[in-house]
Amino acid sequence: MNASEAPEDGIGIPTDTLAWIILKARAFDAQAGVSDPDEASNSADDRFVSVLEGQSDDPTADELHDLIDSLSDDERAALVALAWIGRGDFEAEEWPEVLAMARERRQGSTARYLMEMPLLGDYLEEGAAALGVNLSDEEAEGYYHGRDRTGD
Repeated sequence: MNASEAPEDGIGIPTDTLAWIILKARAFDAQAGVSDPDEASNSADDRFVSVLEGQSDDPTADELHDLIDSLSDDERAALVALAWIGRGDFEAEEWPEVLAMARERRQGSTARYLMEMPLLGDYLEEGAAALGVNLSDEEAEGYYHGRDRTGD
């Protein structure tokens, strides 16, 4: 398989869903760790700096986690395989083997595993691109219009 063609049966995740996961992963990745969990400041006097700090009740993290958990087992395996390819652990030509390996190695929460991976959004997009899947239109649609939560 060359970089310009996707696997014959697709990557196993709808492109609009994958694009939305990438957007959420990038928003999650952009957050910094909590620098002062006991800070008494508020957004009026800290210039909204704390908006970029991850919190234990972070809605972006919750939404990304729930979205990944809502995927089927096959879709979660495809997501892991895409991240591995995008990270450079494997080549696109190895897609069937990498996908099988992701299914076999699954232990615990896939969402937690992926969310602990720095640059998850970039890895997923790089993996998709390596397989010939262009997500630009879906990402733009998700960025500007959000995702239809009903699936319609």
